[in-house]
Amino acid sequence: MIPEHNYFESSYKKLGLIVIDEQTSSDLINELYKSYIKILYLPSGYVLNIDFKQYTTSGPSLFFINSNQYIHILKSGPGHGYFIYYNRDFYCIQIHDAEVACDGLLFNNIYNIPMTAIPEQDIKIIAGIYEQIQYEFELRASSQEEMIRTYLKQLIIRATRIWKEQRLGKLNEEPQKEIEFFRDFSRLVEIHFRDKHTVADYADLLGVAPKTLSNKFHRLDLAQPNDIIKDRIILEAKRLLNYSDLSVKEISYRLGYDDPAYFNRLFTKKAGDTPSNFKKKYQLGKNVQLE
Repeated sequence: MIPEHNYFESSYKKLGLIVIDEQTSSDLINELYKSYIKILYLPSGYVLNIDFKQYTTSGPSLFFINSNQYIHILKSGPGHGYFIYYNRDFYCIQIHDAEVACDGLLFNNIYNIPMTAIPEQDIKIIAGIYEQIQYEFELRASSQEEMIRTYLKQLIIRATRIWKEQRLGKLNEEPQKEIEFFRDFSRLVEIHFRDKHTVADYADLLGVAPKTLSNKFHRLDLAQPNDIIKDRIILEAKRLLNYSDLSVKEISYRLGYDDPAYFNRLFTKKAGDTPSNFKKKYQLGKNVQLE
């Protein structure tokens, strides 16, 4: 069932807002929303899976979910949340990177962490942005599209600031050009992980030596570039295993590995199980959760 909600649609542009509670939370796994970019605001007490990781909200939190990611709310909290979904025609963070500078941070970050806990001093502000978007739908005044887009940008900018404070650690103390370097690496991995598998590949794209690239990450106590690249490949493999009809061999080819046996060994090493066993266990666990 698709819950009743407010949405704006004009030509190819679309943005919708759904109030999340116990009745509507299970509807978010609907295929209707799969192709959209999604931003969830959830108060405490919610438990959800994004891709293959489980998150529990101990306080108000934001989740930034790309169109290629999978979401399933397992347990609703006592309060209501908000679910925004929109397409790139409504607002593309890559085209408007100078405005919000969130690509490689909120989205496509090297940590693969979609969750941002909202500090106490920002809770009212962020909840207020959602309420203003909801009010715009009710008002239905002229320039509604631009007003909603303005609030969406405010939400993304404020969340980006919070995310940087919470996640970047030592990198926050570095010059801005260093933060941009890591954003560039994150974005390049997202673009090229299917055909570029080595640190040398990305070092070449960034115009540095492979050792320089690795040393930058080591100096700031970040995961090593090789692990980040391989983790992104394995995440995509898990998605294809569980949400497509492709065989393990076909997935291997899809991800740029001409030797399926090598891919099988890589997956087993990183995931702790063979691709076939991983799929069986995940499908069994999903069926148990849905009962």
